[in-house]
Amino acid sequence: MFGEMSMYDFIRGPLVWIAFLVFILGTIYQVVRFYRLSRPKERYQVRVPFGKPPKEPDEKPAEPELTWWQYVKLSVVGVNPVMVSVTTVFHLALVLTPFFVLGHNVLLDLAWHASLPSLPEGVADGLTMMVIAGGIFFLLRRIFLDRVRAISTAYDYVVLLIATAPFITGFLAYREVGDYHFWLTAHILCGELMLIAIPFTKLSHFLLYFLSRGQLGMDFGIKRGGMKNKGFAW
Repeated sequence: MFGEMSMYDFIRGPLVWIAFLVFILGTIYQVVRFYRLSRPKERYQVRVPFGKPPKEPDEKPAEPELTWWQYVKLSVVGVNPVMVSVTTVFHLALVLTPFFVLGHNVLLDLAWHASLPSLPEGVADGLTMMVIAGGIFFLLRRIFLDRVRAISTAYDYVVLLIATAPFITGFLAYREVGDYHFWLTAHILCGELMLIAIPFTKLSHFLLYFLSRGQLGMDFGIKRGGMKNKGFAW
């Protein structure tokens, strides 16, 4: 079967299924792994063999609650609004564009006779340029901002390239810059590489971010209600 199949047909056919399979199984693995690592550890009771247990420190007076605007000013939104704005737009465009671009929905319809609503081509084109512009912003930030460059490695640049390459190649293919067939093939390959890389790189934060926030919310809720009322067993 593969002997009669051209490289382009292989990239458009079996390799797509392989990429989706790796993406799905890898994502399930990461979710299960996250669940196992976040399970509560066994609690140990601390007992004092001699004397009385130490007195608990006097409770500090309750601190005044922050208003919504004060909280925003103290958060990263207030400290670095440009970074928050670029990050938000970049991630929204990065996630929404592949699902609602017309070309992808045509392929879905041909394969499974089902598709999602499609964005107007001008909107999809604009979202693609937002992703590319955001990628350039993050690249320049890593190169020229000292505190970011100090903690950046080759891995960070590769992950950024993997995330933006499908959009760059798709944009060049859509604009028919140079060889259309070459850019289309590169676009498909870059998309498949991105799918395979998502579960095993920093790109997995698109899912783990929400899982970790949910876990933190549960932990703080339990500790506020449990630690304060139950305390430790002496």
